[in-house]
Amino acid sequence: MMSISATTDYALRAAVALAAAAPDALSAEKIASGQGIPRSYCSSILQQFRRAGLVHGRRGSGYRLARRPGEVSVADVIEIVEGVEEKRRVHAVAGPLAVIRTAAREREYVLLAKITLADILASAEVRPRLGRSPSSPGP
Repeated sequence: MMSISATTDYALRAAVALAAAAPDALSAEKIASGQGIPRSYCSSILQQFRRAGLVHGRRGSGYRLARRPGEVSVADVIEIVEGVEEKRRVHAVAGPLAVIRTAAREREYVLLAKITLADILASAEVRPRLGRSPSSPGP
């Protein structure tokens, strides 16, 4: 039921890359090339992260998470790039279906608020794509 925009997908990829590097900083170029994100798009997302207080840094000096990966939820990242109201918006649904759709969106949000960047890094499916083996220690 949930659809993720390209911007949100890129933002989640960038956040996971930063979490994997924590506490070290990564350049926008390294994040973009490592995650398959267009460079200008990546820079824009990192600026949004910086304005929201999710990362420290700026162009040229690299970016690092302002909080530990276990303190940043998927919902936090989504809210930064989509806005707080997007998760509550019901698109083109009327009548009783609107109630069901709203309830489903709220449940999705509750679930995404419980999943942290550390949880994503700990998953066996993510580690190989980040150049780690499933038995490697996490961040």
